[in-house]
Amino acid sequence: MKAFTKLRSTAAPLLDKGKLMANVDTDMIIPKQFLKTTERVGLSEGLFHELKTMADGSPNPDFVLNRPAYSAAGVLVAGENFGCGSSREHAPWALLDQGITCVIAPSFADIFYNNCGKNGILAIALPLHVCEALAGQAGGNNSVFEIDLETKSVTGPDGETYAFDYDEGRREKLLKGLDDIALSLKADSDIAAFESKRKLTTPWLEKI
Repeated sequence: MKAFTKLRSTAAPLLDKGKLMANVDTDMIIPKQFLKTTERVGLSEGLFHELKTMADGSPNPDFVLNRPAYSAAGVLVAGENFGCGSSREHAPWALLDQGITCVIAPSFADIFYNNCGKNGILAIALPLHVCEALAGQAGGNNSVFEIDLETKSVTGPDGETYAFDYDEGRREKLLKGLDDIALSLKADSDIAAFESKRKLTTPWLEKI
């Protein structure tokens, strides 16, 4: 997993009729027909498929990530309860494949929030009025946001800085780029010692 320390990037606001989209579920993030693979590359094709695609299959020119000014955005700003629905891990994978490594919203579904942290995405919860203010500043290529996990702060293009809370254990893993497997492998010498001892004390288990 790639470490997350600081990010300077444009941001894409996920809006519906001028308001931040609330209750965006994982099926909206990546529909079920794109879940046939366990590969993490290529999933951006299905990201927000129903929003970014017209009925005839052509790109929806009004969808924010289809606009050139937002296509390289590394930050997504959304409404309340982002990532609700099923527990599909393909949702953060699809966001990562798009290049989005930070999502800012007033609140997140618990499973999605945990999956983000395990896959290298920083999910930041800020009050709705702050998210709305940040979305209003997301003006495309000339509007750079700075996300700093070390200081736990978000700085908008206008220079205003907002502090956010983040679990310290999860923060340390993101800063060092450690997923659950990498964290376990840090104890590889202890694991090897346990396995060697087990071979001597319970050799019959080796035949199972």
